[in-house]
Amino acid sequence: MTKRVYFFGGGTAEGNGQMRELLGGKGANLAEMTLLGIPVPPGFTITTEMCTAYYALGKRWPEGLEEEIKANLKRLEDVMGARFGDPSNPLLVSVRSGARVSMPGMMDTILNLGLNDETVQGLIRRTGNPRFAWDSYRRFVHMYGDVVLGVPHEEFEALIDRMKEEKGVTHDTELDADDLKRLTEQYKELVLKKTGKPFPSDPWEQLRGAINAVFESWNTPRAVRYRELHDIPNDWGTAVNVQAMVFGNLGNTSGTGVAFTRNPSTGEKEFYGEFLLNAQGEDVVAGIRTPEPISRLKELMPDVFAQLEDIYRRLEQHYKDMQDIEFTVQEGKLYMLQTRSGKRTAQAAVRIAVEMVEEGLIDERTAVMRVPPAQLDQLLHKQIDPNAKVEVLTKGLPASPGAAVGRIVFNAEDAEAWAARGESVILVRRETSPEDIGGMHAAAGILTSRGGMTSHAAVVARGMGKCCVAGASELRVDEENKQLIINGRVFKEGDWITINGSTGEVIAGRVKLVDPELSGHFAKLMEWADQFRALKVRTNADTPEDAKKAREFGAEGIGLCRTEHMFFGEERIKAMREMILAKDAEARRKALDKLLPYQREDFYGIFKAMDGLPVTIRLLDPPLHEFLPHDEELIKELAQEMGVSPDEVKAKVVSLQEFNPMLGHRGCRLAITYPEIYEMQTRAIFEAAAQLKAEGGNPIPEVMIPLVGTVQELKILKARIRKVADQVLAEKGVSIPYTIGTMIEVPRAALVADKIAQEADFFSFGTNDLTQMTFGFSRDDMGTFLPAYLEQGILEKDPFMTLDQSGVGQLVEIGTQRGRSANPNLKVGICGEHGGDPESVKFCHRVGMDYVSCSPYRVPIARLAAAQANLENPRA
Repeated sequence: MTKRVYFFGGGTAEGNGQMRELLGGKGANLAEMTLLGIPVPPGFTITTEMCTAYYALGKRWPEGLEEEIKANLKRLEDVMGARFGDPSNPLLVSVRSGARVSMPGMMDTILNLGLNDETVQGLIRRTGNPRFAWDSYRRFVHMYGDVVLGVPHEEFEALIDRMKEEKGVTHDTELDADDLKRLTEQYKELVLKKTGKPFPSDPWEQLRGAINAVFESWNTPRAVRYRELHDIPNDWGTAVNVQAMVFGNLGNTSGTGVAFTRNPSTGEKEFYGEFLLNAQGEDVVAGIRTPEPISRLKELMPDVFAQLEDIYRRLEQHYKDMQDIEFTVQEGKLYMLQTRSGKRTAQAAVRIAVEMVEEGLIDERTAVMRVPPAQLDQLLHKQIDPNAKVEVLTKGLPASPGAAVGRIVFNAEDAEAWAARGESVILVRRETSPEDIGGMHAAAGILTSRGGMTSHAAVVARGMGKCCVAGASELRVDEENKQLIINGRVFKEGDWITINGSTGEVIAGRVKLVDPELSGHFAKLMEWADQFRALKVRTNADTPEDAKKAREFGAEGIGLCRTEHMFFGEERIKAMREMILAKDAEARRKALDKLLPYQREDFYGIFKAMDGLPVTIRLLDPPLHEFLPHDEELIKELAQEMGVSPDEVKAKVVSLQEFNPMLGHRGCRLAITYPEIYEMQTRAIFEAAAQLKAEGGNPIPEVMIPLVGTVQELKILKARIRKVADQVLAEKGVSIPYTIGTMIEVPRAALVADKIAQEADFFSFGTNDLTQMTFGFSRDDMGTFLPAYLEQGILEKDPFMTLDQSGVGQLVEIGTQRGRSANPNLKVGICGEHGGDPESVKFCHRVGMDYVSCSPYRVPIARLAAAQANLENPRA
């Protein structure tokens, strides 16, 4: 029989820390902590399989689940010495979600379940504390009303705000028992008004509703969006944890907190976190009250703090990773509510991994596997220029590092809409909620007036690598009128501000940002990664500056240097247009002679920046119409410049127009009809290489012919290139080894790769065009339907961001295998944008490529992904 529910408590547990897939991360770790003898309130976990079954059965419980829950509830009553729904000695429970990977704040929680008008009296008699009992009851009605019954959270908040105003107080803790009793009644009236039904008083009905709500929170828009952003499968489901309540709101000897065993922002080895006295856990996480630093707990409750220190050290030693823990203190007694591997910034991830190796806690392989490659992107974030003069308006908490400049928006929808039209935005909120996930992702940075370092905004921003300043209490955020007031100064929607997530500063206007410096920990991790990887990592670079930056990031050559970008300078575009408008080959050559010195200079700069490393130069690829103006005024200007009539220019523009330029007269097809273009480029390449060689350098040119679909195209063009190259080297009296290869970007080329490889020294898969031609998608136009395709599960991911391994990937695999079968020495790489995507890098490793090539800032990501690929799946 399938076991549906697993009990933990009283020193024993039916599950353990290895059972994440079945019990979810939270349930597995609660069981593990119980087995370690750590004080955990007892309870039981309903498995993730039950969530999946609930959806499969049309939102009904599978047979046998109710009986198992009731049997475990009875066991919990026996351990706690209290009865669920008993008016004289009630057992109260919390109901929490728990997916197999952490999804902070994305799913739902209900506390104090089991309270009604009778059991609240039992709680008063048992504790002798009416204020605490009514505080727990009003919290329960609020949470249950919001999460299970769908009454908006803001409407409950409005009622408590009104009561505080009437009483002339600022904090919830200043309301007395009578106020809270009145508030509970107002909350229940609100539920009746909004739902048409009275608030449920039967504890079993409450529990059933809460379990269903947690199952259903797996598919809320915010949870679905979070899974999309973090590549979490939709069919995993969530477990449900039902646990005996412990109370942090019993007065000033009670409290609740969230802490990290190391600093999640910097990685520093320090106990780091926050707590609130006389509060429940949601108060800290929701950012409703601004908490105190964990160090203050040492002064207020030294014994509890000493016990907490001992537990956090044990947990970090046991899990061999930085832990994110939640705890409650009930009248001086400590209980642990959760431990999980803590979300951390890239800076912290790198530092923690390296320092844990130095401490002997983990080995180098584990350190390399522990840092998600995509997260390194954060490390390469811009910072505020230290020389910039800034006007600091106020300061909040430095919740997630980096700096961001943007225009103010006040809600998630606007953030997404403004970002979609190319605006850089800062999302400004009182506090963020899980509903804001899409806007947070779209924004350059996030600024909140409430909440601490462990609030929703802080945790989610750190996970996304977004700059965030939280809890800037001097901000007055008027979301209704779209105004931000800072110490009397008013900023409106669309005004520019800058935020510094590393210092917490909020700065007026647009400030200059600069590229970051990388730490010694980063260099050490990269050094280890390089020891473990088999794939080489090159860069896509078209300028000496990009080449230099990529080399600093560890690039081992250039895998793609696009030559067309070099033709758009003022003098160059003139000569290019002259060449296009020329009436015969002689006139074209004359115009190309003007371009030659520019091209030579470009190539010399790149060879020099990459001295001693291979440089793959792709000869001209785009169609010629891209270099001509299409606007009437610009056509007139060009005609005047060239000394021809506007009609002649117009006629040329019309003659070059194509129904589908992507499939038209471009790449190698241009060179077949206009051989002089590639001849000029080849001469420029080898004159530049010869110049560097004469200066004592070591240029390694690789000439790449784009868009080849037949072996004949390559054969003809290779002969022409070789002729010019050898001629230049003879003229200059130097010897430089070089190779000639092709881009595989036409599906046919992959299929006849064995023929093409007989003429090629190397293949470089141009997966951007290969993806377009395989799917029949236009990369520039698919934005109109891609969201629908992702939403409806037709595509799992954008195929231009992550390689489609089952379709396009098959062509890459076929091309590699067939090419090598005909030419065992064939060098194979990839130079599309996929070269910097961790999943795609792992695929390239698996199919036996020699290298990947990506943009300079993604080189470290590719190096780490290549190391992880080889550790997961070692090459022979």
